Amino acid sequence: MSGPAFLMCPPDYYEIAYEINPWMSLRRSVDKAKAASQWNHFYELLTKQIKVKVELLNSVPGLPDLVFTANGGLVRKRIFVRSNFRHKERKAEAGYFEKWFKKKGYLIKTIAQPFCFEGEGDALFMGQELYTGFHFRSDVEAHDALSGYLRASYFALELADKRFYHLDTCFAPLDEKTALVYLPAFEAYAQLVLLENIPDPVRVPEKEALCFACNVVVAGRNVVIPSGCPETTRELENRGFHVYALDFSEFIKAGGAGKCLVLKI
Repeated sequence: MSGPAFLMCPPDYYEIAYEINPWMSLRRSVDKAKAASQWNHFYELLTKQIKVKVELLNSVPGLPDLVFTANGGLVRKRIFVRSNFRHKERKAEAGYFEKWFKKKGYLIKTIAQPFCFEGEGDALFMGQELYTGFHFRSDVEAHDALSGYLRASYFALELADKRFYHLDTCFAPLDEKTALVYLPAFEAYAQLVLLENIPDPVRVPEKEALCFACNVVVAGRNVVIPSGCPETTRELENRGFHVYALDFSEFIKAGGAGKCLVLKI
């Protein structure tokens, strides 16, 4: 195994049990067998084909979104900054993440109440630079604390489209120069910040952004992208990335795809 390692959680109890983002609808249920098949295919691709290390967090009854491990916190070296979830439906997840990382010997840091922070969903490193998203699920004050804990400067980006409620739904660092970006998801000043600081921004078209084209998993030069994103796939391949397209349709029902299903550790 080489490259990054990820934390994942099996979708044993995954379902649409509430509505906390525009993608979720109680009228649209999850096909649990299909979700399990999609998750297993993704897990097998990561561990056996791309050959990255994946650790597992036990699923918990009553916490259907625990499967989206990216939201549990942010890891940098041996520091784990735990999330403060905005919605009451997800708040209980935080303790399970903290327990797992504490058992593994990480230094645990928490964001002071009342500020909300939703982990790698709203905080992504591009090289040594940290980019954070705020407005819908995370507070910029939380990112001040995060920056202090990790001793990292950061660019605070205000999100403007509720469909793209987390940063990782509209922005994906690929290496130190290149990132996928759906610019209309950001407030005007945030768009300028991105264009001025990213040498090679790949502009994702709206149709593919709505297929979660920015919610990719990157492992070296390998990129796992949701199916149905041909233009973005072509741009990635033109830059020398090896692209794997997978069906994440059952998870998109809850507002997440491949990136939401992994937390980099």
